[in-house]
Formats: sequence, structure tokens, C-alpha cells
Amino acid sequence: MVRVVGTDPGTSSLDLLLLENGAVVDQARLTPGSLRTDPQELVKTLERFGPVDLIAGPSGYGLPLIAAADLTENDLDQMSLVRPDQRGRNEGVIGFRSWVRALVDSGQPVIFLPGGIHLATVPKHRKVNAIDMGTADKVAVAALAAFFDSQVRGASVGDCTFAVVELGSVFSAILVVEKGRLVDAAAGSRGPLGMGSGGCWDGEVAYWFSPLFKEDLFRGGLRDLGTEGPSAFRESLLKHVTGLNAVTPFNRIYLSGASASDPVIARIAEEALSKLADVVPLPSLPGAWVKHAAQGAALLADGLAGGRHSNLVDSFQLRNAAGTVWDGLSRFSRSEATLPPGVKPGASAAPSN
Repeated sequence: MVRVVGTDPGTSSLDLLLLENGAVVDQARLTPGSLRTDPQELVKTLERFGPVDLIAGPSGYGLPLIAAADLTENDLDQMSLVRPDQRGRNEGVIGFRSWVRALVDSGQPVIFLPGGIHLATVPKHRKVNAIDMGTADKVAVAALAAFFDSQVRGASVGDCTFAVVELGSVFSAILVVEKGRLVDAAAGSRGPLGMGSGGCWDGEVAYWFSPLFKEDLFRGGLRDLGTEGPSAFRESLLKHVTGLNAVTPFNRIYLSGASASDPVIARIAEEALSKLADVVPLPSLPGAWVKHAAQGAALLADGLAGGRHSNLVDSFQLRNAAGTVWDGLSRFSRSEATLPPGVKPGASAAPSN
């Protein structure tokens, strides 16, 4: 019997899903407000879930399968990507660092999942000058889509080629899976315009508004643009998906994310993308109501624990994940001083403590 938990740290909630032998047993949604009121609510929820074999913890930008017992401060910095001068402010995923620390201190069997930047299946040349090739939760959504795609088509995961368009409450992301492997992405601040984010940045805008802060990444989205918003959102999504499709052709697009549940937003996305491929709402696991990322993370945890979804772990090559979020930046930086402390141009090891 394999019992695992998947998590999804979002801007509005922390979702958890308990699987037993691949089936949904329990789930929960914790809000930043409730966690501030009771900092132990996360640990209490996991204790209520009972003994588990593995927990896929909140992983942010990701780590190459690092267990909680081995987590360093540098690892936490890489997962959260908040500069020291910005920490403690209510921007980004509120409470993320405290959620991770609570899990580490709980003594539970926690592992942190990789982001797209860590996966060997994404060619190195696509990682150049990039950090966000799909955060760990987006990789989990892609795994969930691969599970359903293989079921619907009656094929192995290794035969599945498709894209996932994830429309979150702030950011948008597009991930491309080719023959069961994540191979490309346009996500977050290097992806299409989102509900609360302007998407891909113009370098001149970034220069003009510098020094930038984390909250600047959470502006300029559909909600901020008034009457121009829907057209900007539609065209940004279409341009990014079209570009990815030109490099890696696919004929199915799975639509996911909190904003995709809004009929108006879903209709805009479907109308824009249906000319490129079949657009299919991403289903949920039977009985699951938590976010897709928590479901996908639970499937990956099940596979890592030796459960029935080990084929997803093998296909995504999670055990070969390596490197740091900084690895693609050496040729972008004008000097070593622009990289985090301890990171040398071209280095792939984590920054030293």
C-alpha cells in the first residue's frame, strides 16, 4: 500500500491531496490567513492524513529531488527566488518559505520536485538566459495531463505529445510534452500575458523601471488592462503557443488553472487556440477538487514511492534532474557580480552557504 501527498502552493491557497494506491482518499485547502492564525495547521492536516510514504512538498521554482532532511538555506532561496531585501513582504506566494520550514521541521518524509529548468529532457539551448521553464507545480500539471492523455488515447505515456496551457490566478504558462517528456515551456515572466502579470518582459521596460521588485512581476495582466485586456491576452497566448508549436508540433492542448474555470477566460483561450489544435479542459482525478498541480504532484510522489505511477516519473526523467535555477544565466550576466554569491559563470552546482 502506497500512501502519498501532493501539494500545490498557490498565490491564494496551499492545496494538499492524499492518494492511497493511486486513489484519492483525502484533500484539503489551507489559506494564508488560516495558516497565519494557526501556524501548525499544515502539520495538523498531514497528521490527520495519517502515516504516508512520501510528500511532494511545496517546491516553487524547483529542486532536483532534494529531501527535506538535506534542504539548505540556499535550496530554499532557489525555490522561492526572493531577494534578501524583499523577504518578509506580502508579495509572491505568501507564506511559501514558512510552509516549507514547517514541513521540514515536521519530520515527515518530504521531497521537493524539480522545475523544468532541472529536467534533462529540456534541451540545454532552451535554458539559455532562463530561470522559469515551468515551475515545479507546472511540471506536476504536465504530468497529470500526460496521465489523462495516455488513458484517453489508450497509449503509453511515452507515446503522448501535447501542450498544457495553465491559466493561473496571476501567471500563465505553456508546457510542451513530446513523447512523454517535457521539452519546452513559455511560463511566468517569460511566457504569455496572465491574469495578474504582464508575461514576457521587454528588456527596455525592465531597465527603465529598475530597480525592480518582486511585486512588479505581479502587474500588467488582464485585470489591469481595462478594455485592451482581452485582446492583449488573446494575442499573447496565441503568439506563444504558435511559436512553441512551430518548434515541437502538437495537435492537443489541455487547458488548466484557476482562471480557466472562469467561462469568459476559458472561452477567450479556446477561441484563440482552437485554430492550432484541439483544446480540451484538463480533467481531475476521480473525487479530487483541489488544484490540478496538487493532483499531479501526488501522482509524481506515488511514482517516486514505487507506486503505480512510476511510469510518469520515468518518462519525465525526474530522477535525472540536476543543476540549479542559475545555470542558464552565465552568458547573460555581464560579470560574476551579477550572479548570486558563490555562483561562477557556467557553474552548475548550488551556491555555497
